[in-house]
Amino acid sequence: MSGAYDPREDGAKTDFRDAMSYGDYLHLGALLDQQHPLSSAHDEMLFIIQHQTSELWMKLALHELQAAREALIAGQMPQMFKMLARVARIFEQLNSAWDVLRTMTPADYTRFRSALGPSSGFQSWQYRMIEYVLGNRNPHLLRPHAHVPEAHAALAAELARPGFYDEVIRHLFNRLEAGPPPAPQLDTPHAPQPEVQALWKRVYEDTTTHWELYELAEKLVDLEDYFRRWRFNHVTTVERVIGFKRGTGGTSGVAYLKRMLSVELFPELWHLRSEL
Repeated sequence: MSGAYDPREDGAKTDFRDAMSYGDYLHLGALLDQQHPLSSAHDEMLFIIQHQTSELWMKLALHELQAAREALIAGQMPQMFKMLARVARIFEQLNSAWDVLRTMTPADYTRFRSALGPSSGFQSWQYRMIEYVLGNRNPHLLRPHAHVPEAHAALAAELARPGFYDEVIRHLFNRLEAGPPPAPQLDTPHAPQPEVQALWKRVYEDTTTHWELYELAEKLVDLEDYFRRWRFNHVTTVERVIGFKRGTGGTSGVAYLKRMLSVELFPELWHLRSEL
C-alpha cells in the first residue's frame, strides 16, 4: 500500500544487520527459549512464565537491597531511600502476578502437577536470599540449595554478615548516641528488642528533629507492608489451587505458608505503634 506508514520517514532505523537491536540488547532469543512445558496442559505455560518473571523481579529486588545496604553503610541516605522505595514497588509487581496465576483452577493445575516432581518455589535461592538480607535468617533453609554450590555459598556468606536491618539498627544507635548497638542477629529472625524500640519511639515522638530516621522507618514499614501482602497472596493462591495438600517440595503447603505470615522483619517498627 503506497499510503502505509513507513517508519523510515521519521528517521527510525529498520536495518540491524550491523547494529544492536532491541532483541540483541535483551537477549530475547535466549530468554524466550527458556519456557519448556513438560506436559500438554495449556496452563503449564502460565505456571512457568509466572515463576520465571517472579525470579527476574527478585533478582532486581536483591540488586536494590544489596546496594541499599552499602549506601546505608556509606551514609548515602537519599540514594538508599530511592532504592528501598523501588523494592517496595517491585513487590507490588510480584503481588500483581498472583492475580494472573489465580486464573488457573485446581482442575487446570492437576493436569500438569505431577510433571513438577519435587520441584517447588520453596527451593528458590533468590527468595531465600531476600529473606536472609531482610532478617529472616534460618540456617536450616540452606540445605535445599546444597546442590547449587554458587547459590549455597552466596547464602552462607549472607548469613555470616549483618543483615540490612542490623545495619539500620547500628545507624539508629549511632545517630542518637545511645551507646553501642545490640549484636547483629546473624542466624535468627529478628525479635523485638526493647532498647531498639525505645529509640524508634523517640524518633516518632519528635519527627521534626529526627526526620531522616523517621523517613527511613516509614520506608521500611512500606517495604514490609508490600512483602507481607506478597506472602498473604501466596497463601491464598496456593489454598485456592491445591487446598491443604502438601507442597510439591514436601512442605505442609498452606500450613507452612501461614506460619511464615507471622514472621516480622522489622518488629520494633510495628510494635511501637501501640505505644504512640
